[in-house]
Amino acid sequence: MRLGVVDVGSNTVHLLVVDAHRGAQPLPATSHKIELRLSEHVTDDGHIDESGERALSGFIGECLTVAEDQGVEEVLAFVTSAVREAPNGEDVLARVRTERGVDLQVLSGEDEARLTFLAARRWFGWSSGTLLVVDIGGGSLELAAGMDEDPDVAVSLPLGAGRLTRDLLPGDPPDADVIREARRAIRVRLAGDIRPLTKAGVPDRAVGTSKTLRSLARITGAAPSSDGPYAARHLERAALADLVRTLAGKTAAQRAGLPGVSAGRARQLLAGALVAEAAMDLLDLERLDICPWALREGIILNRLDSMR
Repeated sequence: MRLGVVDVGSNTVHLLVVDAHRGAQPLPATSHKIELRLSEHVTDDGHIDESGERALSGFIGECLTVAEDQGVEEVLAFVTSAVREAPNGEDVLARVRTERGVDLQVLSGEDEARLTFLAARRWFGWSSGTLLVVDIGGGSLELAAGMDEDPDVAVSLPLGAGRLTRDLLPGDPPDADVIREARRAIRVRLAGDIRPLTKAGVPDRAVGTSKTLRSLARITGAAPSSDGPYAARHLERAALADLVRTLAGKTAAQRAGLPGVSAGRARQLLAGALVAEAAMDLLDLERLDICPWALREGIILNRLDSMR
């Protein structure tokens, strides 16, 4: 069957159309996305502003048109932290429902972590043993660990790259003292919540997903996207430590000139690097293997599993 998945994230709204059949690898057919950056449409009291609501509803309409043109049989649409945490999140969902006829499903942070873990497990297989998965989004950080398809531990923390840039890293580039305080705050929060993961034991394989981690890996020497999804890509902790210092001294425009970095995400890249470095340090991970599958693929796999 041909499935469409609409992922409303804090940075990007992305429609992925795949040919998906039980027991087979989902094959991408087309995608349609926009860097809407809902995290930047948040008012001081946390509400998503009118322009953000309007833009989201309009782009959902575009996604439905593309899905229809592509012969999609079923559309799975979901939202993550940007809408989940907004005080007017229900109003945003109601607007999309009224204007577009789509029920956007709200995923909890734990669900995000579990579904992303499922995607990583299917990509790397059982031979990888116990996995630890790190996913850095725009609004939240998801961590999950386990030896099965459903992780034993799934944690979601408000340490997304967009959120931290907005709240902790003003300036272009931020001052050194501002960066130091952001680094401290990230590590304090992460250290206070990772005990369940450390109790799960040493992973056989540590995995990184998300655009942020792919970009960091690319800057430090990983293969470009043109090499295809099967090229092995890694992010080394030693290289990341040097990269944080480099990014700290660059403006967003200068970061956008680095390989694998889009202009829309360049400003958030320092925050993402600080979170990645903190996670690798505190969890004692020397390397993350980059997985091309993440939450969208996890949603698709979970849907196919439910058809059995």
